Amino acid sequence: MEIDPAQLDRRAAYKLMISLIVPRPIAWVSTLSPGGSANLAPFSYFNGISSQPPILMIAVGARRGERKDTWRNIERTGEFVVNIVVPELVDAMVASSGEFPSGVDEFAQAGVTPTPSARVKPPRIAESPVNMECALERIVEVAGTALILGRVLLYQVREDLLEGGSVNPSRLKPVGRLGGDFYALLGEVIKRARPQ
Repeated sequence: MEIDPAQLDRRAAYKLMISLIVPRPIAWVSTLSPGGSANLAPFSYFNGISSQPPILMIAVGARRGERKDTWRNIERTGEFVVNIVVPELVDAMVASSGEFPSGVDEFAQAGVTPTPSARVKPPRIAESPVNMECALERIVEVAGTALILGRVLLYQVREDLLEGGSVNPSRLKPVGRLGGDFYALLGEVIKRARPQ
């Protein structure tokens, strides 16, 4: 079946795209407003861009034509934290994804603990085993969406996850986003060495 994206309305286009590109890692992003209100929201258009310097990308759209709090906060303060979602945090992550008025503390809505970051002002999630404290590198607007590039200033990684300088995925058990209300738990991990 051929599907022409130009023939889809915004909702149908989104629904199809998120069901095709799966699984996606989830950036559970914590920010502060210029006035100091904490904000927490998940984004699954997220990935690493480079490792030296360490740059990651999150894509934050608008809602009903208005920039989301995460976008506005990062643009105004230049700082954010990416927290990684693991199975025991899925329900809390989903709870933080609701449409809340600006100024509502999603940490409280999700029932997770804000804890001070070491290099940036936004708090990190104490229950998340991996936190990446980031400074804004730049924002590139594409079709009403902000591609937010952040430089990782500090990795906070639970010690038992590390093995030989990297995180063991079977210990981390990251959760991936699928289409609609579906998420994926880490299944069988396979290893294949690259040709020499």
